[in-house]
Amino acid sequence: MGPHPAVAAIRLAVRRVLHDVLTDLTPRPDGQQPLVLVACSGGADSMALASALAFEAPKLGVRAGGITVDHGLQAGSDLRAAEVVTRMNALRLEPAESVAVHVGRAGGPEAAARDARYAALDEAAERLGAAAVLLGHTRDDQAETVLLGLARGSGIRSLSGMAEVSGGPGRTGRYRRPFLQVDRQTARKACMAQSLPVWDDPHNADPAYTRSRLRHEGLPALEKALGKGVVEALARTARLSRDDADALDAWAAEADTAVRDETGRLECAKLYALPPAVRRRVLRRAVVAAGSPAGSLFARHIEEVDRLITGWRGQGAINLPGRVEARRQGGRLVIRQG
Repeated sequence: MGPHPAVAAIRLAVRRVLHDVLTDLTPRPDGQQPLVLVACSGGADSMALASALAFEAPKLGVRAGGITVDHGLQAGSDLRAAEVVTRMNALRLEPAESVAVHVGRAGGPEAAARDARYAALDEAAERLGAAAVLLGHTRDDQAETVLLGLARGSGIRSLSGMAEVSGGPGRTGRYRRPFLQVDRQTARKACMAQSLPVWDDPHNADPAYTRSRLRHEGLPALEKALGKGVVEALARTARLSRDDADALDAWAAEADTAVRDETGRLECAKLYALPPAVRRRVLRRAVVAAGSPAGSLFARHIEEVDRLITGWRGQGAINLPGRVEARRQGGRLVIRQG
């Protein structure tokens, strides 16, 4: 008798990702087996992922380890992190570590916690020499991300949601998300079928957090109004939008050199001749390169800079995040940090 259908589904998803990691990998000079880590919070999604990695990795000649991040945002978080390490040890993940972080305030509590978490995972991956880090984001998480991007009005890149591979160039990035085609309920069923203990983070049900409100109020309201299938449709929108966004980004990267003069300054007339979607991407690239944090740069910022090209009326400099300013001077667009 085979495994429970939910268990089989998550194992298949992880097996496919491990094959991709091995295909992309440059063999280690010491001949040691590659290490793949799972980022495990102790919740159902990441515990299901940890169990699938522990099961599949040895069959493919891969070492499996795990990292849990203690954000220090709740009383007893250190004890909970230690408990997650114990659970990872029970799955025979080695190494299995807890990493404590300090969560700042930049960008709001959710963004600050995310930044601290990825910084900790990056450090652990570098220190341990990991080939990849697996993240337990599900199709439901993807749908929520697409809706949040839609609400911000940040354009097609936000609608493309989370990538299956990120944290590096192309398909060779550090972070892998095997569950983007797996719904949250399947991950929970897999844990139940294997009698895996899970921890439900109270922050996930706290209406003070935007994503929590969307999860418990927004998506159910959409499904009530539009019928079942909203989550699947949003995840499909992410896949289609990502293909379009990748193509436009590649076009913008090529156009970037063609719209500059011999000194490297952006020429307004050449920018004006570009299709709007490509021109705005060129502008965003230039603003980020000048020092504006990508996470703080929204569509409205780029639209203001774009008006220096398409609606020039002698307006002054545009102030942007990161103390960057953009101004038009003598037919050139000057973007620099003040």
